[in-house]
Amino acid sequence: MAEVLPAPDPIGRTLSSGELVTTMSHFHRAEIARMAGWRDRLDRTSNWAITVVAAMLSVSLSTASAHHGVLLFAMLLVLLLLWIEARRYRFFDFYRARVRQFERHYFAQVFSPQPDFASDWLLIVGESLRAPKFLISQRVALARRLRRNYIYMLLILLLAWILKLSTPSLLNEGVRIGFVGSMREAVTSAALGPVPGAVIVVLVAVLYAGLLVAAFLTESDDGELSFGDVHV
Repeated sequence: MAEVLPAPDPIGRTLSSGELVTTMSHFHRAEIARMAGWRDRLDRTSNWAITVVAAMLSVSLSTASAHHGVLLFAMLLVLLLLWIEARRYRFFDFYRARVRQFERHYFAQVFSPQPDFASDWLLIVGESLRAPKFLISQRVALARRLRRNYIYMLLILLLAWILKLSTPSLLNEGVRIGFVGSMREAVTSAALGPVPGAVIVVLVAVLYAGLLVAAFLTESDDGELSFGDVHV
């Protein structure tokens, strides 16, 4: 097991082994609490997004008087929640990484010692306390949360929007149940005020193409200590 050197206290006195173990135990517990707090914030944002999707689907598909723009508005709301969750995820990732430092380099060494395994890890933790740095960029955080949760919610909204446009009975009262006769009719139905339906369809297609690229073609960007200060 790598030797953990006694650390000096704030007034310069060297901590005994027992004092150091106690300090590290309390610090590890505090970091887990921080990580769990940010994990809870992530879950809350995801729950808000699921609620938005469910509510907008209920409103738009339950009656023909509901405009298809309700689903477009739902897409924008979900994208806003995705942006908020990505920011929260950067904080969660930072504290999770610190907890993993303890688990990997301290507790794992207690249970399964390996000689000279990352013996300077405490120095790394100390520097991260002096100058906290985000470990991932906003772009990578967006891609991760998009892959994990949001791409499915956005695809559900897209399918509901297509269903709304392609089913006349969901657009106009008293129309027989069935699908539109041609693609042109569906595109024309996508008009939003003075904006032609073709323009709306192109904008939605570009949006979803960009989301798919961001979710699955974004290169990993995991370089540590390279994305700016964490405001704690």
